[in-house]
Amino acid sequence: IPFLQRKSLVVLKDWAGLWTDGRYFLQAADQLAGSGIELMKSGEPEVPTIGGFLAGHLPQGGALGFDGRTVSNSFAGTLTEALKEKQVTFACDKDLADAVWIDRPALSKEPVWELGCEYAGASREDKLARVREELAKKADVIVLTALDEIAWLLNLRGNDVQCTPVFLAFMKITAETAELFVHESILNADIQAKLAAAGVTLRPYEEIYAGISEVPAGQKLWIDSSYANYRIVQSVPEGVIVNDEASPVILMKSVKNATEMANMRQAHIKDGAALTRFMHWLKTTVGREPVTELSAAAKLEGFRQEMEHYVGPSFDPIVGYGSHGAIVHYEPTPETDAELKPQSLCLVDTGGHYLEGTTDVTRTFALGETTEEEKKAFTLVLKGHLNLGAAVFRQGLCGQNLDYLARSPLWEHGLDYNHGTGHGVGYLLSVHEGPQRIHWRITGAKTVPFEEGMITSNEPGVYLEGKFGIRHENLVLTRKGEMTEYGQMMYFENLTMVPFDLDGIDASLLTERERGLLNAYHKQVYETLAPLYSEEEKQWLADYTAAI
Repeated sequence: IPFLQRKSLVVLKDWAGLWTDGRYFLQAADQLAGSGIELMKSGEPEVPTIGGFLAGHLPQGGALGFDGRTVSNSFAGTLTEALKEKQVTFACDKDLADAVWIDRPALSKEPVWELGCEYAGASREDKLARVREELAKKADVIVLTALDEIAWLLNLRGNDVQCTPVFLAFMKITAETAELFVHESILNADIQAKLAAAGVTLRPYEEIYAGISEVPAGQKLWIDSSYANYRIVQSVPEGVIVNDEASPVILMKSVKNATEMANMRQAHIKDGAALTRFMHWLKTTVGREPVTELSAAAKLEGFRQEMEHYVGPSFDPIVGYGSHGAIVHYEPTPETDAELKPQSLCLVDTGGHYLEGTTDVTRTFALGETTEEEKKAFTLVLKGHLNLGAAVFRQGLCGQNLDYLARSPLWEHGLDYNHGTGHGVGYLLSVHEGPQRIHWRITGAKTVPFEEGMITSNEPGVYLEGKFGIRHENLVLTRKGEMTEYGQMMYFENLTMVPFDLDGIDASLLTERERGLLNAYHKQVYETLAPLYSEEEKQWLADYTAAI
């Protein structure tokens, strides 16, 4: 996801450093050990930005090399500003990794497939018309570079990015034309005909830079530089006026229509049924048969594959037992694969793509005897999750207004977590999308109010290095509530239908209101999933959704 700049490697002649955010501190420290590469913890005190670091280490008049196709223009802009006094030049045509990457695979060219209107809820013609309405207000030409925006706009999906059903492409749209820069071989004859009928013409993928250079001087070109790569912006001809702001497709895509909302509810029922079956299996198998992080992940994937219209995982599974749970984005490997024992906690963060939508859910399971510290942390995180999920707020508020609800129970005990509380989720697209987010950090570009139809994660956590990690995550749908004299009220509808593990809760730490919220949620989970289960499974589900 370009706008997040999750990981960046800086290499000098005698030094190398990896910049990454708090989600990867523990994992990066472990994987970089002995490599000679220094971990730079972005956002931490005394840790410079990449631009600040380079300003202090590059010589006057030096050169900075990078592949302009893989660095966003907005990030390059921060480097330009930081290095202007050093008069550093950019060598943006240098793909130095290619010189040392043995057997580097070619660009992916997987077949594209169509997502029908029964799932998308609107035709590509209607979506193109909406984009042109916005284009007419601000520019003559718009270039789309974000893959999920292009897939959403054209009601097409692909397999060029792992766990994200998109395809490699660019688009250039005017009031009369729509050009799709793509490897033509990935589009079958039927899709090509439908695109032609919608007024979309095809051009080779590599011609995007030539396509940019064809914009006539005097015209306004709309480019979102947080997504567009540096080389694209450098291809803009002199005399063309650049309108650099967020693409209109971002908001359109984030606000799900009635069809998408209805379908997403169904996707989460299927996913809830699979994950709850996994919970039953996990709780009754660990301690009786050998189970590891990898075998548990494979078992859960098997349950999901039994569901109708399952497409595949929405991200690589995170299954962290014990101290591995404290590594926020830990992924088990054959070298780290830990055996699950009937004690302590196991954090399981997974998701799936269905024709009906995308899921992302985290549950932390008590596998046996737990400590007082584990139960306390488990319950404090749950308190924050319940409080945020029950929020009622005036229309116009954004995630920064609501983040305190999730963190307050932790802050009161001197605890916190070093990641956002919530991110947007796409419809059979990226499991992480904007523009809405829930985080205490106030950054102007991301203070986007919640609108009805937005789907966002609710995922507070606690991570104690060397001990355990806890995260409780549901996806919630923003809905309109009551209209009062003070304005339109909004609330969140829980989409995820999976029990929280009652064995991990210290009920004495829950208020009466929080108990009521948990009991109401578990009642809904039982009523939703019970019709899908055998009598034995129903009884188990009844026990794990019982009121406390």
